[in-house]
Amino acid sequence: QRMITTTFRTDLEFFFDPQRCIGCKACEMACAECETNGQTSMIHVDYVDRFLTTQTSVQVCMHCEDPVCAKVCPADAITKDEFGIVHSANTARCIACSNCVDACPFGVPKKVEPIDLMMKCNMCYDRTSAGKKPMCATVCPSGALFFGSREQISKSRPNSTPVNTFRFGQQLVKTKVNIMMPKGATELVVDSE
Repeated sequence: QRMITTTFRTDLEFFFDPQRCIGCKACEMACAECETNGQTSMIHVDYVDRFLTTQTSVQVCMHCEDPVCAKVCPADAITKDEFGIVHSANTARCIACSNCVDACPFGVPKKVEPIDLMMKCNMCYDRTSAGKKPMCATVCPSGALFFGSREQISKSRPNSTPVNTFRFGQQLVKTKVNIMMPKGATELVVDSE
């Protein structure tokens, strides 16, 4: 086994600005080219409401502080490391039960049928642990995906606030990934009905 030297910078964060997504899917292509993904994109671009608008949104793992996907995994295949990254299912342990797919409040994990394995964004851990940006953030032409410091995002988006607290009914979820919201927002309430 080779040793990986970790230089994960804690001052850098992942930010997603849904208003800037143009649906180009460059992030999907870049994700599939990341050396650890085996040519499979771990993020997905979806239409918000295909019949009413052309607006799209990128579906990235939010890397929850208390990941429900890991809690419901009966095989203990999903882990969160000391840097707050929630990793894809361990191939040796995953039993393809899809509990994580059903439990995620953000709808992120996907069961890849041909290989019977759960896969999701791991924030390009092989890159970010070496001090590089995630692949998707390096190619996003509109700046919808950004990896950098809070100071950088504040300077470039003075009318927005990064939010990483979400309320789903009675459930409060805190995440490592930030969603850009109008200035002054403190949490995002998701209608549970």
